[in-house]
Amino acid sequence: MMGTPIPRAPLLLGLAGLIPFVASAITELSPAAFTFMASTFGPRFVGPYMGLAYGTIILSFMSGVLWGFATKATGTVAAYGYAISVIPALWAFFFVGSGPVSSAIWLALGFLLLIGLDIMFWQRGLAPPWWLRLRFLLTAVVVGCLMVTAFVTV
Repeated sequence: MMGTPIPRAPLLLGLAGLIPFVASAITELSPAAFTFMASTFGPRFVGPYMGLAYGTIILSFMSGVLWGFATKATGTVAAYGYAISVIPALWAFFFVGSGPVSSAIWLALGFLLLIGLDIMFWQRGLAPPWWLRLRFLLTAVVVGCLMVTAFVTV
């Protein structure tokens, strides 16, 4: 059931996984944050470089998560599960990389598409009962941060 509480470990790890997205957005909105992060951690850890690179990795990682869910199924459901589990990774491969604005938009659309796949796996009982609560929360933050790259960058 969707009202099932999210276990502490997945919730904390999921929230920690938002740090690069949030830091990317902050460094795009704040010149002071940009300067601090660039001088402290290097230029790949600021602005769209960090958000888009990390977003591509996470979208691809989510293909592996879906693949894991597919292992719980059998027969045709398993075959379809394996087939659709690769969509997020292929999406990142084909649609990200043409520039920060379009890449951010395509990546955000990929995360929104992923929610649809999450729902499909969840409805079939292949994802944990709390899965959609976690995914909606994380996806809202991820898409919001990617929209900073796409539309708000100063």
